[in-house]
Amino acid sequence: MTVTVELDEQTAAVVQAIAEGEHRSPSEVIHDALAAYANTGKRPLPKGAGKYRSGRTETSEKVDEILRDAVKEGLWP
Repeated sequence: MTVTVELDEQTAAVVQAIAEGEHRSPSEVIHDALAAYANTGKRPLPKGAGKYRSGRTETSEKVDEILRDAVKEGLWP
């Protein structure tokens, strides 16, 4: 199967550099990257996830209440 993918310049440069460094085609690099992604069984976390600690342990259980309070206090849009 043939699939065409548009990459931004920075991503294309990274793929090209990896391909050249490993003496492989860009297609092989992308194929292997997608295979590795599919085998993880989960999506990558958003940028910054897990980087900060709120000090709270019940955040997921009380998300509505926490966000409602944040809005009232002007801390959330």
